[in-house]
Amino acid sequence: MKKLCTLGLMSALILSSCGPNKELLAAQEELKQTKDLLNTTALKLNVCLSDKAAADASLSALREQLKDLRKTNDALFSSTKDMTVLTTKGAENLEKTLESLKERDLKISRLQDAVSKKDSVTLALISSLKKSVGIDDPDIEINVEKGVVFISISDKLLFKSGSYVVTEKAKTVLGKVAKVISDKPDFEAMIEGHTDSRTFSDGVLLDNWDLSVKRSTSIIRELEKLGVNSAQLIAAGRSSFVPLVDNETAENRAKNRRTRVVVMPKIDQFYDMIEKEMKQLSGQ
Repeated sequence: MKKLCTLGLMSALILSSCGPNKELLAAQEELKQTKDLLNTTALKLNVCLSDKAAADASLSALREQLKDLRKTNDALFSSTKDMTVLTTKGAENLEKTLESLKERDLKISRLQDAVSKKDSVTLALISSLKKSVGIDDPDIEINVEKGVVFISISDKLLFKSGSYVVTEKAKTVLGKVAKVISDKPDFEAMIEGHTDSRTFSDGVLLDNWDLSVKRSTSIIRELEKLGVNSAQLIAAGRSSFVPLVDNETAENRAKNRRTRVVVMPKIDQFYDMIEKEMKQLSGQ
């Protein structure tokens, strides 16, 4: 009996100790959950604080941009006013420039007309030379360069070697040239003497310059005898400095020894013609 009582007492003690242990475990579990929730909440709070800082920084940047945009807008508005003034002035200047260009184009057109008139006369002259006068010889060339007529005559038709005395057979050719010049009283004829590059001196003539000029003046005197107005004639010597070909061979040197008759409108008359056109233009 005594043993039975003792066993019952121990059982009661054991049963009474089990109740508080369950409550403790439950409390501990609840505490753990609370701590987890607190940690989670703390993390979320930190994220929110970070987002707020970023948002504040972005807002500050946007405010600065807005401030800059307002300044830019004010500057553009002011610039627009200035541009309006500049555009008006630019339009006026452009109009003046266009008027100036029109006037210049008209002047150029007038000058081109004047040059065309001169070229027409030149073409008529070369046609006259080739058809009417009948100069037809392989040692005589007629051509037009830059609106000027050139009659190039080989020296073997005009002079003996090293001489500036005109030969008798040259007078037939010069007679035809004289007719051309005399038929064009408003033209001038420049007689150019050309030599080869070999040095020349005979005591009277110092060098090729002397020889080329002497040959030019000799031709001029013959043309005067043939009735050409002296006021139409110009003497010129070019020595050896305007060769047609190199002077390496005897054949080439013969080509370079020549006399050129340059038939051209009188320079003063040509400029008078241009001046007249310019006066007509300014009077419009």
